[in-house]
Amino acid sequence: MNCGKIKQNISIRSLLESFNLFPVKENRRTAFYFALDREETIPSLCVDFIKNIAFDFGTGKSYDVISVVRQIKKCSVAEALEYLASFNFTVNIERFAEEIQPKTSYTILKVDEVRHPALIQYLDSRKVSEQKKCVREVHYELNGKKYFGIGFKNDSGGFEIRNKYAKICLGAKDVSWISNSKNMNHEVAVFEGCFDYLTFRNLECKLGLTCDCLILNSTAMLFKAEKILDTYEKILLYLDNDKNGKFVASKIKKEYTNVEDCSLMYYDFKDMNDWFVKNANSLNDF
Repeated sequence: MNCGKIKQNISIRSLLESFNLFPVKENRRTAFYFALDREETIPSLCVDFIKNIAFDFGTGKSYDVISVVRQIKKCSVAEALEYLASFNFTVNIERFAEEIQPKTSYTILKVDEVRHPALIQYLDSRKVSEQKKCVREVHYELNGKKYFGIGFKNDSGGFEIRNKYAKICLGAKDVSWISNSKNMNHEVAVFEGCFDYLTFRNLECKLGLTCDCLILNSTAMLFKAEKILDTYEKILLYLDNDKNGKFVASKIKKEYTNVEDCSLMYYDFKDMNDWFVKNANSLNDF
């Protein structure tokens, strides 16, 4: 596709989701995200899903899907087009106005235990197949096509969907709280995504922890957990070693007492699961 067709046929919402960026607040036409080029506490990037563009009220800069990729990946136009050419989530923007009406654009067809060989293989590749009871196999229809993936439920009843090719949320975006009846020390461990949480479940006995767990499902969702975090006596951070993860870690350290940054365990890796996958064989004696 040429530049014009790419701008018309790739949803800016899906593109942002591919970078694990989700709205802080939204309605059916527009949403506010945190800025692409700086850290901030109040979201200033306004995304118009109908026009398929974004506007940063902090800098006055406008974005289409190509410039979004260039800003995030710090790449050339040619490199951005190469990234977008293989993009899985394509839409016709003229039809999108109809799709965001009260009629939902997706339907969950079946939720069951994880049994499909492709999903079991995917869990194996992430070294968390022992925790498959913590997730579900979700079959769904999206924009007229049928898909399936690993589903991790959030507190609003939505599903974080993951497989080898997709990283989306079906339903309302929210955090996921997992309580532990043995949490005598009133501690909470904070994760950015479900696979880091599943990794932690593989290691929690060896780590000697019996804490509650908070999975943000996106760093933008921290605001939903801020009041509850204040009730814990200790906060353990297992966030990603990227810009967003470090920003959220810094914010939590400033606002709460007795915070321990556990990302030092995997300081040289993208996140906890990445570290675990690449060191699983040597962690038997961990």
